[in-house]
Amino acid sequence: MPPTSTVRATAFARNFARYQDEAIEVGVIVVTSHDRVVGGYLSASELANYEKLKARERQALRVGELPDDVIRDIETAMYAAEPA
Repeated sequence: MPPTSTVRATAFARNFARYQDEAIEVGVIVVTSHDRVVGGYLSASELANYEKLKARERQALRVGELPDDVIRDIETAMYAAEPA
């Protein structure tokens, strides 16, 4: 998960340029209102990562077309085990 910074919505709106610059450094600005998340502002690099992940989410793979390393990973996967 990328580093984040949290800011109240009113401060974000009043100081947008500041938080726009800060997003370049921290990646994601989480915007809250009344102590709940109402949105976020992503740096350009985090937006690119998000778009890449969203595109991959829709990717359909056919078993016969899977690369050997992916097949090997699936065959050696330990299900119901905690990730390392």
